[in-house]
Amino acid sequence: MTNTFKQLLETKDALLADGATGTNLFAMGLQAGDAPELWNVDEPQKILALYKGSVDAGSDLFLTNSFGGTAARLKLHDAQGRVRELNRVAAELGREVADKAERKIAVAGSVGPTGEIFEPVGDMSHALAVEMFHEQADALKEGGADVLWLETISAPEEFRAAADAFKLADMPWCGTMSFDTAGRTMMGVTSADLAQLVEEFDNAPLAFGANCGTGASDILRTVLGFAAQGTERPIISKGNAGIPKYVDGHIHYDGTPELMGEYAVMARDAGARIIGGCCGTMPEHLRHMRAALDSRPRGDRPALEQIVDLLGPFTSDGDGTGDDANTGGERRSRRRRRA
Repeated sequence: MTNTFKQLLETKDALLADGATGTNLFAMGLQAGDAPELWNVDEPQKILALYKGSVDAGSDLFLTNSFGGTAARLKLHDAQGRVRELNRVAAELGREVADKAERKIAVAGSVGPTGEIFEPVGDMSHALAVEMFHEQADALKEGGADVLWLETISAPEEFRAAADAFKLADMPWCGTMSFDTAGRTMMGVTSADLAQLVEEFDNAPLAFGANCGTGASDILRTVLGFAAQGTERPIISKGNAGIPKYVDGHIHYDGTPELMGEYAVMARDAGARIIGGCCGTMPEHLRHMRAALDSRPRGDRPALEQIVDLLGPFTSDGDGTGDDANTGGERRSRRRRRA
């Protein structure tokens, strides 16, 4: 394991992460319902191209193609016995791209949710989840990942299980939740809740934040919610490229590269240290984000009105905390999106 990720955090004002994995792989021919992780061994050149696309666009780090790499997720494709192979290769391919780059690039081992509901509501126990996450973490470590990257989590129980697994794997990690339900995760977690949760671990993440969700405006409101807690831990913002729309039989995201450039600068000014894109974010979006971060001086923390003016309306009136200061306002929500 290298310390590239930590070095980048220590030496750069803001890090540019990567964009979408699924959106880019679908553009390469992945079919709906297929397991992207199988492409690590079946289509390695396409995975190398995925990683290289982010690096060439200016990213300081990229996530491995291992989001659904737990046994629970791979079981859907009768591949639960291939956890070690698929995750190890995902990281090895990432290592190959990063090591050939002319600048320092961090390889982040992506770890997504198991897709299961935890006890007592569901059947997933803490012990089994830890076992599954540990198996994946060890494989990503073996493949050469610099850091583990937990993402798109909704439940605090799953976040805790992953943290315990990463401790067993002796790996540094980052973690994000998806605040896609009126400013909360699907399981009701708020930005304030997550900012408090990450401080409860003895192996706290190197950085935490939000990914995916509903759009650039909403994730910035969540980032402001993290910053309002006074956290000194680096904040992550990986927002979608606009809002998904169904056009001609395909999902299309309406966020332009120019809009994502504005988003990147506002995310930095809102308090994020690690800024990237999620669904719909392509290399062209990343290039505009890189250019904006490099050319625009750091500014004051944006007000909600500024976010709406530049990026479009919030999808809900509040961020889920009940704080009137965090509402988008009825008047603002009727404005047109500038995408």
